[in-house]
Amino acid sequence: MRYLRSIALFVAGIFVGTLVMQVRAQQNANTAHRINHVGIRVADFQKSLDFYTKVMGFKAAYSFPPAADGSPTTTFLQVNKDTFIEMANAGNQPPGLTHLGLYTEDANATIAKIKAAGGTATDARPSPNSGSVLSNVTDPDMIRIEINQQPPTSLMGKAMASWK
Repeated sequence: MRYLRSIALFVAGIFVGTLVMQVRAQQNANTAHRINHVGIRVADFQKSLDFYTKVMGFKAAYSFPPAADGSPTTTFLQVNKDTFIEMANAGNQPPGLTHLGLYTEDANATIAKIKAAGGTATDARPSPNSGSVLSNVTDPDMIRIEINQQPPTSLMGKAMASWK
């Protein structure tokens, strides 16, 4: 009888342990995202670039090629190892915030969770400019959230890896 009780307690312990591990894994999956960057549009690209690099002390991590007319398009300013400001020329649009970048280790899994919860998201796609894997979600107030995964070969992945 004592032997059967020991086996029953052992099996119950395995069951409870497995359940706790699954709950922990789900909690970790819900907190595996972090704000990675904020997108802004600026009226005077050089003036803003000087402000963010000289006054704020942020590093210009990388830039996309200039527009056909030679004007700057987008520069990523590195605030710390894994936080950036995506600065773009405003052009004909008003200066201001454009989007929030949410980092994930697995863009497809994040998109699946968003869709399963009733949200809409574009399919993940590689960015030809940066090598990032991107998807877009829009919240109820039409604020764009860019889901981004950074492979080690992406420009942002390289910038994060080289941070000192």
